[in-house]
Amino acid sequence: MHLQTPRLLLRAMRPSDDKDLFRIYGDPATNTFNPAGPYPDLAHAQKVLADRLRSYQRYGYDSWAIATQDAPDTLIGFGGLSVRIHGDETIHNLGYRFATSAWGKGYATELSRFALEYGFRELGLDMISARVRSHHQASIRVLEKTGLRFIKEIHDVDNAPPSLFYSITQQAWQALVAADNAADIHARCLCNDAQRLP
Repeated sequence: MHLQTPRLLLRAMRPSDDKDLFRIYGDPATNTFNPAGPYPDLAHAQKVLADRLRSYQRYGYDSWAIATQDAPDTLIGFGGLSVRIHGDETIHNLGYRFATSAWGKGYATELSRFALEYGFRELGLDMISARVRSHHQASIRVLEKTGLRFIKEIHDVDNAPPSLFYSITQQAWQALVAADNAADIHARCLCNDAQRLP
């Protein structure tokens, strides 16, 4: 089963995605802000993929494999929501990684907005969070555009500067959606009024 955004196709990951996972996560360019660095080999990607598939079975969701509607057989990234444990806290984590060919097209924002809607409406989550490196300005902008707000610094990577922890509650997300809907209605009214002017 595929889920759709205006331009993207999203589906559950499957074992045959191992080479695409390695292609994207093994690329040094996609790991510029990742202290762990790129995946070292295909075997590592297969281990990560097996963990993701177990997460699907345990929690009912994890990151999606992402393609565009124009090229549904070519994966351009992986992302969405997944369960992460930080200390004694369980986090419903928003994350993504796109191939460099997909950068600069707004896909991360499109995916993130859909993931919030899916998490709050379909999964009934109370809060969605994200971790980002402090110098990753592009991802910080994506999080802020989709409504997440900075909460605190966290030390989630050994021997590295702290990450920034962002979150949004279901209540805050619903308020944003209501405000966006009101703005859309207002804009349509203004447009209709303008069309009626002599």
